[in-house]
Amino acid sequence: MKVLRSIKSAKLRHRDCRVVKRKGRLYVINKTDARFKARQG
Repeated sequence: MKVLRSIKSAKLRHRDCRVVKRKGRLYVINKTDARFKARQG
């Protein structure tokens, strides 16, 4: 999982990426390809 400043760049890497907010942190998750996970905050 990458820790990024910009979540927008992570969201645009793959068409199945979703932005999810959990416990005050923003996560990018991808069910079809797990290597695109990212976190902010």
